[in-house]
Amino acid sequence: MSTLREVEAWITEQLPALIEKYDVPGAAVGVLAGGEVIDSAAGVLNRNTGVESTTDSLFQIGSITKLWTSTLVMQLVDEGKVDLDVPIRTYLPEFVIGDEAAASRITTRMLLNHTAGFEGDIFTDTGVGDDCVEKYLGVLGEVPQLFPAGEMFSYNNAGYCVLGRLVEVLREKHYDACLRDHLFAPLGLTHAATNPYEAIMFRAAMGHVQLEPGTGYQPAPVWTFARSNAPAGSMLAMRPRDLLKFAAMHMADGRAEDGTQVLAPGTAARMQAHAVDVPYLGIMGSSWGLGFERFDLPSGAIVGHDGSTIGQNAFLRIIPEAGVAIVLLTNGGDIISFYEDLVTPIIEKLTGIEMPALPVPPADPERIDASRYAGTYSTEIADMTISQDDDGRIWIEQVPKGMFEELGEKPDRKELVPFRDGSLIPLVPEHGMHLPHVFLGDDGEGRALYLHVGRAVRRAGA
Repeated sequence: MSTLREVEAWITEQLPALIEKYDVPGAAVGVLAGGEVIDSAAGVLNRNTGVESTTDSLFQIGSITKLWTSTLVMQLVDEGKVDLDVPIRTYLPEFVIGDEAAASRITTRMLLNHTAGFEGDIFTDTGVGDDCVEKYLGVLGEVPQLFPAGEMFSYNNAGYCVLGRLVEVLREKHYDACLRDHLFAPLGLTHAATNPYEAIMFRAAMGHVQLEPGTGYQPAPVWTFARSNAPAGSMLAMRPRDLLKFAAMHMADGRAEDGTQVLAPGTAARMQAHAVDVPYLGIMGSSWGLGFERFDLPSGAIVGHDGSTIGQNAFLRIIPEAGVAIVLLTNGGDIISFYEDLVTPIIEKLTGIEMPALPVPPADPERIDASRYAGTYSTEIADMTISQDDDGRIWIEQVPKGMFEELGEKPDRKELVPFRDGSLIPLVPEHGMHLPHVFLGDDGEGRALYLHVGRAVRRAGA
């Protein structure tokens, strides 16, 4: 294994070369090991302005914010103000979705571990006021229930907005204030922003997107998603060192650097513990805890979370038994390949843990009857249609809807081939990743009921 100083030298050498190789405009990385932190940055924050990326620059952390929201919830559990296993309506009687029976059963625990079962990609903009999360609950009334509450994992952004509202109601202040008062302050954060108005006071990264293949990554048309989705990850931005302070607290049984007990003893471990299995998707964890993504390996679990906003991507990996945490923040490019060539070697150098390879399609894929998979699977943000041509080749066409169509995303068509355990996998990678497409359930006519790509997407009309 390598020392932290050896890893620091390796990062300094590799980071500029890797951002060039993978067309990443800018990146910042931080590593915590043995109680010591190193960080590095390279590239630019915005290709229009040429402003340099530094270790004090703020990048959006996207859905890593869900760990901050779950921590705020667990503080309320520590204080006896929330019971994880009573219906969320105990605290939020105004919580309504399209299925009344499900709404009356869904618990805080189900929301934390993504088993609540309702459509989760609801990005409705309810304004920029401090009441935006409160208003967000009012747009969920027609949201469909995809499967019985508690039955399986399906990543749910909307559920975390509901949790954000739970925190607001019990703390009697808006979500941003809860973050600042109950996490930023006790952790001693200095370079973190809850919204664009705060972010502009720092060097802040702009996301970059590629709207047409081969055109390169250019600054995105907007900086952020709607504020109403802040508890799920639409706003929060920080530098690596500040995110590492949060990670260090979770590794230190809830204690901040100055000894402040941010979480009660034992709570951090409860959050990291296994709660629900996840279908094999490669880059996503193999299971989930109360907020934490888990990578279950023979040597033990690596925990953390990933985040994606408009052209920005973030990765947090924590190896609790080794006392190691790694943060990678980026603003565009071939981010999965970049992550694989940077973060995976750091983990292996510091811990000796051999990370599993990402999934790839078989060299000689077999031809199968795809009638079980064929059909359209529909969400609020996209329709995904599986078909099989006369030559037996299987295709998926994804047509963006709603906000993603408005942002300029184009329909995409790619070939899928048989993979393992009844799943299909793309022949051509996207952002350096072949994402397995897992098919679950039965619609009563021998066809899959769900296409699972992190979210359980229900067959249209079923």
